Amino acid sequence: MSNGIDLSEKLSTFSEHFSPRTVTQFNNCDVMVVKLKGEFIWHKHDDTDDFFLVLKGMLDIELRDRTITLGPGQMYVVPRASSIAPLRGKRFTYC
Repeated sequence: MSNGIDLSEKLSTFSEHFSPRTVTQFNNCDVMVVKLKGEFIWHKHDDTDDFFLVLKGMLDIELRDRTITLGPGQMYVVPRASSIAPLRGKRFTYC
């Protein structure tokens, strides 16, 4: 990678919700951007952590024992094999 990645530019290339796009990889991990709206199903990733970084809007990440609320510029890492449901609210984006 010779130049920086403009996440806003990457997000402007699509309008679908819940349709992640890979923008780069490191250490065999994908870095993706996605647009979210409304609720998403409970799920977990058995083999990887899940990294959330909010670029604009608000994101609630529901865990089994609590809810994590993130705003622009905030991030959270969900440990592998943890059940989560990103949910509700206005249009928001994360990568």
